Amino acid sequence: MLEKIRVPRTGPGRPRKTPGSHGGRPPGFDEERYKKRNTVERAINKLKHARAVATRYDKRGYVYLGTVTATALVIWLRT
Repeated sequence: MLEKIRVPRTGPGRPRKTPGSHGGRPPGFDEERYKKRNTVERAINKLKHARAVATRYDKRGYVYLGTVTATALVIWLRT
């Protein structure tokens, strides 16, 4: 049954779709929103460089919040 449905390849490799008018940025792209999202993602990645934040060694939530706050303070003072 599947043999009847398959489309034969014209060459080696997987077939590729040309983007045509569908390529590029989506029409609803908001540059300011993207900049803010990028800033937040970079800040989170900087926080994750601290081992205690990335692995969450602390058992209690308030201790973990203190660790994140201290790490954020160190990042802020370095910049």
